[in-house]
Amino acid sequence: MKKYVAEMMGAFAIVFCGTGAVIIDGLTNGSISHAGVAITWGLIVMTMIYTFGSNSGAHFNPAVSIAFALANRFPYRSLLPYIISQCAGAIAASALLRILFPDDALLGTTLPAGSALQSFILELLLSLLLMLVILHVACGSEEEGLLSGIVIGGIAGLEAMFAGPVAAP
Repeated sequence: MKKYVAEMMGAFAIVFCGTGAVIIDGLTNGSISHAGVAITWGLIVMTMIYTFGSNSGAHFNPAVSIAFALANRFPYRSLLPYIISQCAGAIAASALLRILFPDDALLGTTLPAGSALQSFILELLLSLLLMLVILHVACGSEEEGLLSGIVIGGIAGLEAMFAGPVAAP
């Protein structure tokens, strides 16, 4: 049960802080900035990995759990409880953001600025790159394990920084 609570809390924190940064940036006419939003995503991912990694493996996202299961690094029997926990955390964070910012029509929704095809290809490649990084640093040598939060948070921030304006502003 401890690992499911960790997944729920990590997903909650990531959605609350990342989406919250998008909302607050819009509410304050860009005071956080695109760079600030990207940095927020990277920092919260990194922080949650170090906070809950030893409890649950720090997946926090169904795509990560599925990737680990497909790579035979995560038991399929744990997949559904992890996904339920992750979704519960994300939904709870979104609900709290709705309560805190009731007048925000989009509530941090990411709408593509580029064409649908352009955004789809970017998101596909970004997802593949993210999964490649996660699968390689999360199960590597002890040194890689110690740095995994920095590397994974870094790739999350990097992707948000360079592709966010087109694929998901």
